Amino acid sequence: MKRCFFVLSLFFASFSLSLSQNSEYIVPGENLITDGIPAIPSSVAAELEKYTQSKSAIFCDWHPLKKEMIMSTRFGNTSQLSNLTYPLEKAQPITFFDEPVRNASYEPVKGEYFLFYKDIGGDEFRQIYRYDIADGKVTMLTKGGREQNGSIEWIKGSDKIAYTSTRRNGADRDIYIMNPGLPESDSLFLELKGGGWGIIDCSADGKYLLLMEFISSTVSHYHIADLTTGDLTPLTSRNSEDIYYGNAVFSTDGKGLYFITDKDHEFKTLAYMDLSDNSVRFISENTAGDAEGMRLSPDGKHLAYTVNESGQSVLYILNIASDISKRIDKLPVGLYSSLSFHNNSEDLAVSVSSARSSRDIYVYNLNSNDVTVWTESDMGGLIPEELSIPELIKWNSFDGLEISGFYYKPSAKFEGKRPVIIDVHGGPEGQSRPGFIGSMNYYLNELGIAVIFPNVRGSTGFGKNFIKLDNGFNRKNSVKDIGALLDWVALQPDLDAERVMVMGGSYGGYMALAVSVDYADRIRCAVDVVGISNFNTFLKNTESYRTDLRRVEYGDERDPEIYEFLEKISPLNNAEKITKPILIVQGGNDPRVPRTEAEQMMKTIKSIGGTVWYLEAKDEGHGFAKKSNADFQRYVTVMFVRKYLLGES
Repeated sequence: MKRCFFVLSLFFASFSLSLSQNSEYIVPGENLITDGIPAIPSSVAAELEKYTQSKSAIFCDWHPLKKEMIMSTRFGNTSQLSNLTYPLEKAQPITFFDEPVRNASYEPVKGEYFLFYKDIGGDEFRQIYRYDIADGKVTMLTKGGREQNGSIEWIKGSDKIAYTSTRRNGADRDIYIMNPGLPESDSLFLELKGGGWGIIDCSADGKYLLLMEFISSTVSHYHIADLTTGDLTPLTSRNSEDIYYGNAVFSTDGKGLYFITDKDHEFKTLAYMDLSDNSVRFISENTAGDAEGMRLSPDGKHLAYTVNESGQSVLYILNIASDISKRIDKLPVGLYSSLSFHNNSEDLAVSVSSARSSRDIYVYNLNSNDVTVWTESDMGGLIPEELSIPELIKWNSFDGLEISGFYYKPSAKFEGKRPVIIDVHGGPEGQSRPGFIGSMNYYLNELGIAVIFPNVRGSTGFGKNFIKLDNGFNRKNSVKDIGALLDWVALQPDLDAERVMVMGGSYGGYMALAVSVDYADRIRCAVDVVGISNFNTFLKNTESYRTDLRRVEYGDERDPEIYEFLEKISPLNNAEKITKPILIVQGGNDPRVPRTEAEQMMKTIKSIGGTVWYLEAKDEGHGFAKKSNADFQRYVTVMFVRKYLLGES
């Protein structure tokens, strides 16, 4: 019955879309709010079609007994879970929800059920669900409502899980314990203070949980929770200099931790902590990029980890006995994620993407040194060989600091100086890397627009000092990095400095607005997607479990001096300087950057006679996850680009 309903849903969605496309204009759904946006010809959808159909495969979990896996990929309008029983098999859909599902965790003994998260309309108030393999029954295990649940960890040797939840007061993230087969067993285990807590491992004997307390992108701490007594023991000192502690796992003998940290290093490195005295031994001495993902094999003999080297991922396998790491060059060049060992301790699943391929799942076998391709995701009509391979570019900012980014050149069929889109990442502690840019390839291949993804100061991947350079009163220095990029563009013989658009999402949305304020005479237009328009109203209205975490980055608005500074630099209070057209895109349920940030910016620009297009999806959060909404956003953006960047009538 569920399958029939899903097929019917797809039919009606397709039928509705075809009606719109058979008419002269595309009609937005009732879930979309538009203001100032002109009618969009149906021809725009036809032109973009092949650029909107690509899919990706996200590894979720191995079955504990069989060599098969659960993955997430898009079916119809949203990403859903599928089962793969062997390599390159056609995905077998498991879930059929209106909301996206991108994760799954098998019950670790027999695999008779798995757990997953799902929210409503992108509100990020994730609930935990159980899916029973035998009959496909789905049971919501958590309470529902405005609580965020996550960080599931199976307690080894038991039938229970530990997980985090903001249920108690909406601000603090506590630890709960539950038998997923008996939801009524759910109970509060440990009250904690702060919204940055997460569970990252359980000891092999099932006695201890390893917790990480995230303070900021540069400061975090480890704690051990005794599952018998509830005692919480800190492993790291709060009195030392700023140190980041990230991914970590107990050694199988329980005597230590393997973890990633920037302690005594500029870049994050792999290390080992002896729990008898908390002494630290460093394992990977990477000097040009951060150690990132990490996973210990179930037998405890090998540890897989990746290092970010100039934006690309490199896989290493550490032999625990010899303490020697081996570089693995068998996988395609690209970005690696979702490392996971099968219970056989031989097969390592890795999700891989690149500029010419969306994300797919590969399996590396430690014994044979062979790689098996498990998925070949549909590229939706895109030809990999025709996609631009990005070039690493560098320029000096106003203070001499070297800034870099990735430059995707347009198709060689276009002659003359090319217009430019500058796309700034979010975070602000994110990093632009040379990955698959999906529908952005339309601008390169069909409109001849160059696209640059800068990594301004404050980005990760360039050392712990670089990431701090935009904090507090230095916030506008990252905006000046874009000003220096505009200088670089003006020096390039193949780029047109008279036709530049800046865009970005989340913090990148703020950057698009800030550049519109400070460099209005050097750009033609801007696109703000779920961006901050006023830091003080943002800190007031963002969900309470996030407030303190964001104060570390932007400053504590309760301090009058900081409040005044944030008021001074906020785009909302400088709207009169925005003289070029703005497209604002917002999710109505966004818990991170609330819709009020977009709405107040839109109303202010309109009140002073500025040009603004506004698009809001009532059923989305921090970005558009449903394909129908994302497609309409693409159509609007293309229309905006053509009119204001390219000057088409």
